Order: sequence, then C-alpha cells, then structure tokens
Amino acid sequence: MKAARIGVLAALGGAALVYGFASDGVSAGAHKAVAAEQASAQPIRVDNFMLVDQDLGSHELYRMADAPAIVLITQMNGCPISRSQAPAYKELEQAFAGKGVRFMMLNSATQDTREAIQQEAKEAGYDMPILMDSNQIVGESLGVQRTAEVYVINPKTWQVIYHGPVDDRSDYGSQKAVEHRYAADALDSLLAGKPVQLASLTSKGCLIDFPAKAKPQKISYAHDVAPILEKNCVSCHQQGSIGPFAMDRYETVKGFSPMIREVIRTHRMPPYNADPHVGKFSDNKNLSPQEIKTLVHWIEDGAPRGDGPDPLAAKQHVAAEWPLGKPDLILEVPAYTIPASGVVDYQRPYVLNPLTEGKWVKASTIKVEQRQGVHHLLTGYMKEVPTAGQTANESRWGASVGGYAVGAESEVAPNNVGTYLPPGGAIGMQAHYTPFGKQVTDHSKIGLYFYKAGEKPKMVLHNSVVVDNSIVIPAGEARHKEIAYLEFPHDALLYSAFPHAHYRGYASDLWIRYPDGKEKLLLSLPRYDFNWQRDYTFAEPVKVPAGSKLVVHYLYDNSKENPNNPDSTKTIVWGDQSWEEMLYTAVRYRWVEETSDHMLPAYDEELNKDRMFGMLDDNLDGKIQKAELKGQMGDMLLKYFDVLDKNHDGALDHEEMLAAQKMMGPMRRRQQAQEHPATPPAAAPAPTRVSSVGAGGR
Repeated sequence: MKAARIGVLAALGGAALVYGFASDGVSAGAHKAVAAEQASAQPIRVDNFMLVDQDLGSHELYRMADAPAIVLITQMNGCPISRSQAPAYKELEQAFAGKGVRFMMLNSATQDTREAIQQEAKEAGYDMPILMDSNQIVGESLGVQRTAEVYVINPKTWQVIYHGPVDDRSDYGSQKAVEHRYAADALDSLLAGKPVQLASLTSKGCLIDFPAKAKPQKISYAHDVAPILEKNCVSCHQQGSIGPFAMDRYETVKGFSPMIREVIRTHRMPPYNADPHVGKFSDNKNLSPQEIKTLVHWIEDGAPRGDGPDPLAAKQHVAAEWPLGKPDLILEVPAYTIPASGVVDYQRPYVLNPLTEGKWVKASTIKVEQRQGVHHLLTGYMKEVPTAGQTANESRWGASVGGYAVGAESEVAPNNVGTYLPPGGAIGMQAHYTPFGKQVTDHSKIGLYFYKAGEKPKMVLHNSVVVDNSIVIPAGEARHKEIAYLEFPHDALLYSAFPHAHYRGYASDLWIRYPDGKEKLLLSLPRYDFNWQRDYTFAEPVKVPAGSKLVVHYLYDNSKENPNNPDSTKTIVWGDQSWEEMLYTAVRYRWVEETSDHMLPAYDEELNKDRMFGMLDDNLDGKIQKAELKGQMGDMLLKYFDVLDKNHDGALDHEEMLAAQKMMGPMRRRQQAQEHPATPPAAAPAPTRVSSVGAGGR
C-alpha cells in the first residue's frame, strides 16, 4: 500500500514543533519504518485550556492530571465520516473509560452553534462531551486539519503520544474487518508504560476551515493590541487597582504575554464568568471572539513591538479612590485586626446612621483595605440601635446598603430605582475575615450615593436570596449537584443575580420556571471562580410572573482534581468558613405593583417565608418527601416528620412546612445559644464614627 508523509508546523507556546504523519492502511513493515523515522521528532505538548461543551459543562485540561490518559476526537456537524465513526468511538470509550481514561470531542467549526451541536450529538449518537472551540484557539494550537482525528494525550507530560484515525477502516459503512486499532493500541501502550509504536497517521475526515491559518493577518501592537488592553484590562491592571501588575507600557505586556495567553485560554481572564452562549448582560466584561483571537495570535507570533507609538505609555493610568466619584456619605467599618493564622468567627459590628432625614440610595461602593483578608462584608439597616451586649444580627436587618465579596465591584441601581434608607437607627454589618499569614488591621469604608434632595426614584429595589443550608457534598465527588429555588408570590422584574459558593464551587446557573412548567436558562457560570464574585446584571430586566420559581443549580468539586480543595477526604456541609460550603445566589428585583409612593413590605415577607421550602423541594413537585431531607435541618425534620405530616400523605406541604418552621425556630435558637454563648457586655462592639461629605459623584 502507498504511504504518504507530510510535515506540519505547529506553534505551541512560542516554540515551533514538527511532527510527521503517515497514511492509514500502511503495511506492518511501513509501520516500523515510520515509527523509526518519528523517534527523533519532538511530540506536541498541549497547553492548558478550558472549553465549554454543548450542555454548558466546563472542562479544564490540566484538572484531569490524575487521569491515565485523555482522548480528544475532532468533530464537525454534517461530516458523514464523523457520524459513521460514532460506533467506533463509543466502542473505544467503553473499552477504556472504566480504566479512568477521559474522552471528549472537539468542535472547532465556526459555523456550528451550540443548539446545532446538541442536535448533531443526538442524531449521530455521540455520548461524550463536545467541547466548543468556537474561537479555534485550541484547534489551531493542536494543528487540527480534519474531523475524525484522534488525539491521545499523556497527562504526565501533556504530550500527544498518538494522533490519527481510530482504526484502519477506510469506509465505515462497509463490513471490512479491523486489522489495526491504532487508538486502542496507543492507549494500551500508554497504560502499560510502554512506548507507542506508531505516533501519527493521517485521518480521512472532513476538512475544517481555519481562516486565520489560511490567511494570517499582521497584527499591530499599537493599533490592534493596546486598544483591546486599554478597553478591557487596564481598569484593573493600573496603579492602585486590584491587578497584580500595571499594563503601563509595551515591555510589561510583552513580559507577561505568555501568562496573558494562558489566562485567556483557561477563561480566567477577564474575570467575568457568564457564558456568552446564554443571555445578554449590561455589565459584560467578556472579550469578543475577535479580541480573543487578536491577542492570542499576536502572542503566539512572539508579541512583536512593531511600529507606532505606545498607547499604554502615552498617559498615566491611576485608579480613582472611589470608582463612582466622591460619595455623598462615607461609613467607616469598625477597624478589625485580622490575625496571621487561626479561624475568625463572623464579626457583626454596626455604625450609627447619621441621617436626620430619609434618603434614597442609588449606588454604593465598599472599599476594602485588606483584600486578601476580607472574604465578604454585608450590610442591613436596623431601626433600633443594638443595646449593650447585643450584636447587629441579620435577623434584625432591613434594606441593604451594599455588599462585597471577593472581587466584587460597586452596586448601582437601575435607572429610576432605589433603596430607601430611613433616618436614625444603625447600619448592621456581617464581616467575614480570613487570616492569610500576616497580621493586618482592616479599615474598610462604605461609600453611599443618594438621589438628589427633592428627588426620589419611582420604583423600589429589593434584595433576596436563593439559599440552601441543607447541602451535603460527599467526600471525593467531582461533580456533586445541589438545587434550590425561590418562588415569587407576585409579579416582579429581576435585575441581577450574584452566585456565591466557596473553594469547592465548580459551576452555577440560574433558571426561571414559569407557572405552566416551562423553563428558561437566564445565567450560566460553567466555571465558578471563588476569587471573582460579582453581580451579573441583565441587559433587559427579566419578567417574573407570580407563581414563577427562580431555580439555581450548583456543582461542587470535592475531588483531588480541584486544586483549591482544602481536603477531598471530608464530607462537606453548609458552613460559614471558606473550607466549608454554601449555596447562595443573591438576587435584586422590584415588585411590578410597587412604587416609592405605594410601598408593599408584605410582598417581601410572603416571598421569604417559603424560602425553606425551596431549599428542600429538590424535585420541584411542591411537596417535601423524606428522601429529600438531608443535613442537620433534614435530620431535625425527619425526627418529627410523622407528627408534622398532619394529613398523613407521606409528604410535607407548604402549610405543614410553615408549622415546622415555627416549631424549629426556638429549637434552633437554643442550639445556637449553646454553641455560641452570648458576647459579654464589655466586649460588645461599639458604634464607630461616620464621615459625611458633600453631595458629589453621582
């Protein structure tokens, strides 16, 4: 049989690597000759990447380091060769998946939408994740040319140890016997610790169009790259801001260019985790596909300086003290000294409210001094100032005047919407401090921006949360799923959502389930990042008809694959500290029937009284069965289940759950009192001073 060889040049991480191919169907003798010829060729090393599959599941390559092998198979919709090989792919997967080998497909076809890929997978019978490489960044770096190319990757070295067809059949519609199972042989050799005899063969799949490879464009730093960085990156990467270095000149960008390429390929930057396949957001910080390709291609070309001035060096970029301008009121959070080590319980200080007349808040900024040590800071108005020995417990809070979590930004109300802050009383706070190896004192501040005197918004902004403190995450489980919902008793408009979990949080989403049972996905975070938590503000407010449920799903990675996992051997439940876990999605909304002249506080009471029901009703059938009860709360309910089940139908309905909550309230308070004795009066947090400045900023 005729053997053909071609050389392919692939630029990977700035190094040009050459690898050879031989056609499929070669003789056994030719196999040996090709193998000998390839022995001196340097294999491809695969750089890390994160891609989302057709069902919005995220897959980061280097998190699979514990797998014995990883298999990528190229695919494109409408290719008859890919479709005809689906049984062979399934056979290969079934043979090795039980041995821990990870299987995924790779779609680098720019014309294929997520919905089309979902349909293609269903029709062709693909039963493995299909990674959507819509920017072609991964396909380009792998040197992909066709569909039906199988890449076998060794996670110990991240090298491709085999690249070619799955076997030696040239026509998958025929009954020709398979003589050479190339991919299976390569996997057998890798798992046995033996060298692969045949490293590369050509595939007869359909050609995939890679326009950037066919017609490479010359990219200018001055005209193409620097404007992208200034628009999307400099606000954080400037003097006095949160970025670890300032993008203030070409030389700095060039020095960090390999890292910039990596964080783009793994979707760590920009720090905005809403998947672009779902919804539109007014605060979207994602790079456009063209911006991604421009930056990556420029870096892979060596990040040349080229001609023209340096726009980043032309002016000095310095972060403003207050990003929204000078606040109308500054509240100083009581100073707190964070120890170098140990565990710090939640602190609940408060400050006196200096306002002598009510104000409508339209924005707030929490300026955290010690970013490494402040996990979060929440606030709430308190009508009564705590007395000696009392803390500013959240159960006494009213409206929020702002919140902060790691990486969060300012909160800005929609146009003509605001939060009413009454005069007097106090602002309660919940502060979570985390030691990080050095004793420091934090002096955080809260900047408030009001509507001008005599003005007030027409609509009223509200905050609530979809929460589940009954979560139980088994030890070692890589993709544990939990669900909760919040049911709206009246028509509302949803403005934004703020997902929150801890170190084991892997992914999160938000759906709306309408009263007729139809569902719509509103927000998807395939990659949840503890270090970058934020509001995701919808470009258009979402209509929430009465009786609708806001449903959240969280995935947790409690396995060894999670590089941030404090301990994969422990079963994890809800807890305040970061090594414990949370399921918590804060939402901002308004009631359609409510105005600032006709406020309806009872609506929030109706909304929140059923929150516990949404924690426990995992199958969304409107009843709580025994099988749905878990965690400490579940154990308590199980103990009294038969007594609470008044109609003896084997489930708890809404009225029965409300009765259960009344019974459990005193029991839980007694338990908390035993676990956390009251603070002695002498140690009670004292009110701190408040700085008031003139109306400025907004």
